[in-house]
Amino acid sequence: MKFPESPLAHQLLDGLKGLEIGGAAHNAFGLDTLNVDRIEQSHPDFVPYATEQRGICGEVMPVDVVAPGDQLPFPDKSFDFIISSHVIEHFWDPIGAIKEWARVARKYIYIICPHRDALPSDRDKPLTTLEELWRRHHGELRVRGGDEHFSRWLPDTFAAMCESAGFVICKRQSVDDKVGNGFTVVIRPDAKVPMPAAD
Repeated sequence: MKFPESPLAHQLLDGLKGLEIGGAAHNAFGLDTLNVDRIEQSHPDFVPYATEQRGICGEVMPVDVVAPGDQLPFPDKSFDFIISSHVIEHFWDPIGAIKEWARVARKYIYIICPHRDALPSDRDKPLTTLEELWRRHHGELRVRGGDEHFSRWLPDTFAAMCESAGFVICKRQSVDDKVGNGFTVVIRPDAKVPMPAAD
């Protein structure tokens, strides 16, 4: 079984070259991308993930670049876009991750984020506040490791986080057109929200 591809992603990103952060064979976008993952395929920690992918669709998406998704080993503006699905919530500092993606991407940052109740394990967790996200970004809260969902958003609270960091959202879907268990936010990294003048 493979999930369908996203019509919106094809509309915006066909003909462009990008990076996918944490791609998976069962949830492929069908775009011209290199897949970035923090673990190489030969590492023992990758085995459970590979087993899951093979169980779902019979194959594993190759890892083209081994690097943390928020520390990309590429020069500024070296790809047309960055795309991710159900990945941003795994970063302790999602603001920092998006800033890094904006450094590398020329045209688009395409994010699908899970709805707050997409996974049973998330249903009792509170929504993450904008204040907490900025405290994490400024290093005021101790970094937590692991592979859990560190943040939970509604589409509007995710958009507020992006806009508070000065990013311009050019497209939104309250229900993503790929799997349907998340929402989509597309950022133009070359545009910035005008920040209020200092008093």
